[in-house]
Amino acid sequence: MSQSKPMLALFGQKLAPDVCAALEPDFTLVRPDDLPGLDPAAREGIERAVTMAMIGAPAELLEALPGLKRIASIGAGMDQFDEADLAARGIELCPTPHIMTEDTAEMAVSLVFALFRNTVANDAHVRTGRWAGARASLGRRISGSRAGIVGLGRIGSAVARRLRALGVDVAYTGRAAKPGAGYPFVADVAELAAAVDVLILTCAATPETRKLADARVIAALGPEGFLVNVSRGSVVDEPALIAALSSGGLRGAALDVFENEPGPDPRFRALDNIILSPHAAVFTAENRVDLIAEIGRLVRE
Repeated sequence: MSQSKPMLALFGQKLAPDVCAALEPDFTLVRPDDLPGLDPAAREGIERAVTMAMIGAPAELLEALPGLKRIASIGAGMDQFDEADLAARGIELCPTPHIMTEDTAEMAVSLVFALFRNTVANDAHVRTGRWAGARASLGRRISGSRAGIVGLGRIGSAVARRLRALGVDVAYTGRAAKPGAGYPFVADVAELAAAVDVLILTCAATPETRKLADARVIAALGPEGFLVNVSRGSVVDEPALIAALSSGGLRGAALDVFENEPGPDPRFRALDNIILSPHAAVFTAENRVDLIAEIGRLVRE
């Protein structure tokens, strides 16, 4: 392995090919499988690493890189990182939530549109030829509807602004009310669900939010309610969601994230009242340009 360029550790064998391609001219990229072949002095000389929020910083890689000073993380999530351990090791963690905010908010709103206006079902209605024999099902008007946002952080706030501009009444829940938020706060998530037409999950994945959207919350949404998740799959009790969608206890759902990725519960595929997206909220050309520039800045500083 050439060491004419500074070495940069990658915490993943197949880490974001476009990011790697942009970094390769300036760095010797060291993947996990490369580490055993490096002598201790070379490993100790690696000061920067790149990871993804879904990968985190595995302890065995941190042990192998005693000189590491900064990790740039592709994504907003922090649930895969032991922040206390990183701080004790003197490693600065640099996630990129500011790069992900607008695209994720747009995805959340697009999923609301798709659910309310039967976008996917209408496409199938035409493709299968059913249009000739039957009218499409009625959708719902978005303006004048009520949305509940779980987690009014960067993404939740961006979703709320967009929905308000569409004439949607917005309320939110979270760990505590945010002074000056400008939207009604409802402390209990099930109470919020009972008061809205669509519940949108934009909260962080933490032990406290695990399976937050459980059977009680889904039942509160009711047979005319919708659920949208652009947070983490762990926030939803997936068996409870599948049961409600199967029985008519919930009108519809749209998920961009799942408990198991990239192999979600196969029962989802049999349901015609759910929209499935492959964790693609930030899959835009503009996002990749911004992300590559930001990761490059973080590892070069």
